[in-house]
Amino acid sequence: MQTEFTPEQLQDPKLQRANQILRSCVHCGFCTATCPTYQVLGDELDSPRGRIYLIKDMLENARVPDAKTVKHIDRCLGCLACMTTCPSGVHYMHLIDQARAYINTNYKRPLSDRLLRAVLARILPHPTRFRLALLAAKMARPFKRLLPDARLRAMVDVAPKVIPPVSRMDDPQRFAPETAPQKRVALMTGCAQRALNTDINEATVRLLRRFGCEVVFAKGAGCCGALTHHMGRAQDAQQTAARNIRAWCAELDGEGLDAIVINTSGCGTTVKDYGHMFALTDLSEDAARVADLAMDVSELLVDLDLPELQEQSLTVAYHAACSLQHGQQIKSAPKDLLRQMGFSVVEPKDAHLCCGSAGTYNLMQPEIAGELKTRKVKTLEATAPDVIAAGNIGCMMQISSGCAIPVVHTVELLDWATGGPKPPALSRVADAPAVPRLR
Repeated sequence: MQTEFTPEQLQDPKLQRANQILRSCVHCGFCTATCPTYQVLGDELDSPRGRIYLIKDMLENARVPDAKTVKHIDRCLGCLACMTTCPSGVHYMHLIDQARAYINTNYKRPLSDRLLRAVLARILPHPTRFRLALLAAKMARPFKRLLPDARLRAMVDVAPKVIPPVSRMDDPQRFAPETAPQKRVALMTGCAQRALNTDINEATVRLLRRFGCEVVFAKGAGCCGALTHHMGRAQDAQQTAARNIRAWCAELDGEGLDAIVINTSGCGTTVKDYGHMFALTDLSEDAARVADLAMDVSELLVDLDLPELQEQSLTVAYHAACSLQHGQQIKSAPKDLLRQMGFSVVEPKDAHLCCGSAGTYNLMQPEIAGELKTRKVKTLEATAPDVIAAGNIGCMMQISSGCAIPVVHTVELLDWATGGPKPPALSRVADAPAVPRLR
């Protein structure tokens, strides 16, 4: 793609990066075939290629974004399926992130939008605040029809039927390995996950300890910054991310770390990009160190000595989170691990398409997200599974809100298979299969 940035504009490193990305696009349109919003809406401007044109025009002309441009940029899930498909290697993630930050700085949204985004930015990254908001949403559920905004109704819907009690396991501490020491790792506790589902971190700790990992919850670590980053609130995102970098580097410079393990793939994609996010700051070197050590939990587990267990009569439909399969290009490890544990693994049709969660997308764009959820649930149910497994809390909440089949995190099944308790989501379903422990 030909660009026309001025030499003065290209003195800005951010515009240099945008120019590089834009020039790599050859207009082929392969991205339209895998873009979920284009599949739903059929509008070229709701495809990656269409959005790239809008972003190019906006940045090149340094213009104040108009409502039309903002609408189509806001409709982007950030699922990154286009990056998997693109034959030219267009790094769409960095481009859409820059566009969102530009819009946040230069566009004055309607008051309702500003208030909603501000509330989300101040609640979701903070587990205690989020937990209180979930309780409020549960109490508001009987009055949902009276809410005038579909986005408010979506926020009520996101509250799970069961809000787990606070887990003290998420407090800063360390857990010794139960077998011969193999690795010393920091586990990211996350933010929304700590309020929505405490079973995931607990299962992860049990599993890692069982196979020789010392697990550290670093003091000061918390939200990765992804939720605010994808809303274009770059300063907010960097503030929370910087706390993680300092917390993990303190462990690195102390007793050392072999990996920073992340069991929420949306967070993992962001942490692995810390080197880019902080490239122009004083934290650039430490951010790069953290990014280099960041691993999805499935990446670490394939390096550990997990046994190969006998085949079981439990069918698992594996949902590939976009942030895992597209953002991190991790596609086979979770499925291989489940099969290694004896589970029968099936995949839905169009597994590359997003479920509609995408961070805060299902709250900000509930109609499109709802359509994507319906499609995803239909394809998952068609596989006739006993349970659905995923590696991202957002996907788990989105799918379970439209599906009667229990939805669990991949590590919960791996923990169960190797001696841990039955995943609570399975225990709460009356007709869930009574499969014995595999060990």
